[in-house]
Amino acid sequence: MSVAVIYTRAQNALNAPSVRAEVHISNGLPAFAIVGMPETAVKESKDRVRAAIINSGFEFPNRKITVNLSPADLPKEGGRYDLPIALGVLSASGQLDTSRLKETDVVGELALTGELRPIAGLLPTAIQSMQLSRALILPYQESDEVSFLEYDAFFTAETLRDVVHYLNDQEGNVALMPPKEFTKERVMEWRDFAEVRGQHFAKRALEIAAAGGHNILLMGPPGTGKTMLASRFAGILPEMNREEAVESAMIASISRQGFNAEDYGVRPFRAPHHTASSVALVGGGSHPKPGEISLAHNGILFLDEFPEFNRSVLEVLREPLESGSIHISRAMSQVEYPARFQLIAAMNPCPCGYYGDKEEACSCSEFAVRRYRSKISGPLLDRIDLHVEVPRIDTDELQSGETGESTEAIKARVDAARSLQLARRGKANAHLEVSEIDDDCALGENEWALLERAQQRLNLSPRSFHRILRVARTIADLAGEPKMSAPHLTESLAFRALDRG
Repeated sequence: MSVAVIYTRAQNALNAPSVRAEVHISNGLPAFAIVGMPETAVKESKDRVRAAIINSGFEFPNRKITVNLSPADLPKEGGRYDLPIALGVLSASGQLDTSRLKETDVVGELALTGELRPIAGLLPTAIQSMQLSRALILPYQESDEVSFLEYDAFFTAETLRDVVHYLNDQEGNVALMPPKEFTKERVMEWRDFAEVRGQHFAKRALEIAAAGGHNILLMGPPGTGKTMLASRFAGILPEMNREEAVESAMIASISRQGFNAEDYGVRPFRAPHHTASSVALVGGGSHPKPGEISLAHNGILFLDEFPEFNRSVLEVLREPLESGSIHISRAMSQVEYPARFQLIAAMNPCPCGYYGDKEEACSCSEFAVRRYRSKISGPLLDRIDLHVEVPRIDTDELQSGETGESTEAIKARVDAARSLQLARRGKANAHLEVSEIDDDCALGENEWALLERAQQRLNLSPRSFHRILRVARTIADLAGEPKMSAPHLTESLAFRALDRG
């Protein structure tokens, strides 16, 4: 047989479309050509495949070889096509029986010695094969990455020779192996809120944010504990469900950092430096990769020194904060990545940091303060549910030795409140639609009068108005009360520091 077809999968954002590696061997001058929109790494595959076949003890045909990666209009990148191309060459030259591969996908990069090496973006490939009930052959070194999927048609191999011997059913040779058994060994031990002295107002705001999935801005002088509070926030968040854990794992898998199986089920915590560019935040490149906001999907994006970020960088957060996804368009491709994260931002009240401080005098002019705060636009500020002041703590309170409430105790209340929300709407309060707010945040005459006065005094936008209602709904859930009342609205309004000026 001079033509062979091996099935593999491409990587396109979080999708893994099917690709046919068609290999044709014909008479003519020796040549090796790969067609089907291959990028540089795929074009270089022919040299790796030739060396791997020879060093594995097989014969490389000294004839004209044409490889077509179909569909031809789908860009191909990476070394994932090495193994299917090698198997196609061996099959087309009569050295391999591929009858077992009709319902099997094959991926893997080849070393010159014939050893199989890991590839980027394996997890979306594995999930796509699993959903279509197809088997998958992959490098043994990556078996950890798919072990948590609990699918019995994943097979691993260490070398090209192992795969060929298995397909040819040769006795006495190593067969394909199942992935390593998944064991969740890593248990995240987040820092305890009990270590934070004072700051009861800020801790209450973080509890509300965790319970309802709300975004929060912490504002106060240097050294008052803003970063300390943010670093403990992940410990009180509800556990991820399986769908969320798999989504986050897929994004990590296709990123440049890769996915570590020990991180499965752990909410991401991303804290980019304020010099980060807009591309670093939203993602990009000729073949767009996910940025920080997608890597924080189902987790936390912590932006310290919030106004120090370039304003154009901060503005790119507006769409994903509203929609929970990001669309990246380039000349060669357009992709969409999920980006439903919780934003925690921290900032000083002014350039010197001491505006409004009760002990240290501020050295900034009013114009400097306004210019500093204007780096955060009104539309972006509208999308942040809680604006919280974090004031300086008295020395007596620091030295009192009195510990605060533990992370475990706070998390218990957060879990109970989130359970009420999931039972009511199947999602956190922060993601309620306007029509759902009308149903879940019904108010009496006194409550409407309170909101009307707040609207007139604070000049709230409709978006801010709805966010105040969502936060009040979360406060009521934390109290276990089915109906919202005036105290819930009053507390929600207290967390709009920047609206109050």
